[in-house]
Amino acid sequence: MTQTVSNWVRTGTERPFPYVLMYHSVATYARDPYLVTVDPQRFDRQLRWLRRNGLRGVSMRELMQARRTGGGRGLVGLTFDDGYTDFVHNVQPALLKHGCTATVFVIAGRPGGHNAWDADGPRKRLLTSEEIREVADAGMEVGSHGMLHQRMSELDDGELIVEVAESRELLSELTGQDVSGFCYPYGDVDLRVMNTVEAAGYDYACAIWRSPLSSRHALPRTYVGDRDGSLRLLAKRLRHELKIKR
Repeated sequence: MTQTVSNWVRTGTERPFPYVLMYHSVATYARDPYLVTVDPQRFDRQLRWLRRNGLRGVSMRELMQARRTGGGRGLVGLTFDDGYTDFVHNVQPALLKHGCTATVFVIAGRPGGHNAWDADGPRKRLLTSEEIREVADAGMEVGSHGMLHQRMSELDDGELIVEVAESRELLSELTGQDVSGFCYPYGDVDLRVMNTVEAAGYDYACAIWRSPLSSRHALPRTYVGDRDGSLRLLAKRLRHELKIKR
């Protein structure tokens, strides 16, 4: 079933939406055709910019809990899609250095695999089961990015339940923790998909900036890349502030 929804349909009541940054990989690189990689030195400067401006990057779990109690001021959600192994080696040490946490959205059916969905590469290794447990034990949040990194709207109902519900169960068993967040691969979400995610018991779900839906289960996020220095980070922050006031 395909549903067409105009941009920025506001299906939720929790306004304004929190400020959430979307990362993927943090690593040195020679080629990055999909613009998903941030150099570790750049990432460190981006975290320093946040702290210098009175902001602290936190996991979505921490951010949503703070907002429930009327808090959240000065908190910025930090999210990392796909669950690359560089999260352990490059992201986590930088986060701890700056007093931050983050959410890493893991592909539950591909532990220790690679980004096979990126046809042009380069190949990036995904977190192993042991590394996923290590991340959770270090105080980071592990969320679901589905089982196999598929476009959710193209799946039938049975396949969708596997991607959404079974991935949650698998990651909960692996980490020994509740998995409360979902992230839509490719930002692909429609009403059927969003309703399935909510029905599976997720507390929230992350979409992308130009998502056709926006709610607690389709939270818009701001892409951050390797070109984003202080001025671009400021511009993106201001863009978010203007958008949520509409």
